[in-house]
Amino acid sequence: MARGNPPLVLARLRAQVVKEVLSILRDPRSRMVVFGPPLIQLLVFAFAATLEVTNVGIAVHDQDSGRWSHELVARLDGAGFVSGLTAVRTSDELQRMIDRGDAIAGLEIPADFSRDIAAGDSGTVQVLVDGRRSNAGQIVVGYLSSIATDIGAEVKPMAEPPLAVRHWFNPNLVYRWFIVPGLVGILAFFSALMLTALSIARERELGTFDQLLVSPTSTFEIIVSKSLPALAIGTVLGLVMIGAGAFVFGIPFTGSFVLLLASLVLFILSVVGIGLMISAVSQTQQQAILGAFAIGVPAVLMSGFATPVENMPLVLQWLAQAIPLTHFLVIVHGSVLKAMPPADILSNLWPLVAIALATLTAATFFVRGRLQ
Repeated sequence: MARGNPPLVLARLRAQVVKEVLSILRDPRSRMVVFGPPLIQLLVFAFAATLEVTNVGIAVHDQDSGRWSHELVARLDGAGFVSGLTAVRTSDELQRMIDRGDAIAGLEIPADFSRDIAAGDSGTVQVLVDGRRSNAGQIVVGYLSSIATDIGAEVKPMAEPPLAVRHWFNPNLVYRWFIVPGLVGILAFFSALMLTALSIARERELGTFDQLLVSPTSTFEIIVSKSLPALAIGTVLGLVMIGAGAFVFGIPFTGSFVLLLASLVLFILSVVGIGLMISAVSQTQQQAILGAFAIGVPAVLMSGFATPVENMPLVLQWLAQAIPLTHFLVIVHGSVLKAMPPADILSNLWPLVAIALATLTAATFFVRGRLQ
């Protein structure tokens, strides 16, 4: 009778939630782990995690020394992404600089470069790129192509440019506008995952989990008491990081805050279910931490944060749809930068609801199996 009495159930539930919150906040190390790293990582990764290429070395073997080769070299020297422009005398010396990593790219300007341009032909420059740094090398080639296009426009001026490029939602292509909203999702994901993954494992190590076996507490109450603190802390951390993106990094917020808040809560709730499953099968906190990273790192890589989900094999694309971070990244980027319509948000919101129901249901079965 006591188990089903609503006042007693609420009293037990309140006591367990308070106990769970105090176990997190009383320990100075826990407070530091919960609140310190996500905010520090947001500040550090916002500047470190970038695909922009700056401060690179370029080697130039100029065999022409004519007007247009001088113009090309001068523009390279004044480019913002070049930290050092080195003139070499031979092709072998240029290759050695790339081999040593002193230059990410080298330009071979032929002796007839300026003469060909003066004769009305298009001059040709060979570009050698360090393939060991493939991503940065491709970006540098894009920069070099832009400089060559500008010179070509001066040689053969046109009445109108062939293309008029306009960047929607991020006019100046500020990479931080893209990276910070993504970091909000990733850091909130790991914070909620670690909190819940350690919850039951911590009690098992301390011996207090045995007390639950002889108490009138139901599986539902255990799930709720373990979920609510992580849900509250994860949501608050997510809101703080969203605020930091808007007020510290100056990222515009153009969408609906209410829909973003609802998405954040459902996202954290779905992650809580995953963390509880990890915690239920872990005997120690060390196992829980390893389990959280074993699931968390692949989830981040497959979420579309670094590479588009559409570029993955079809099987991995299906698997990515079961990762809550995949859907939340779409919502947070759309809400922050382009005022995503409510219909588009809801199309990514219902998968979060389905994932939360599935993970919390599975966590209930896992915990019930431990209690029996």
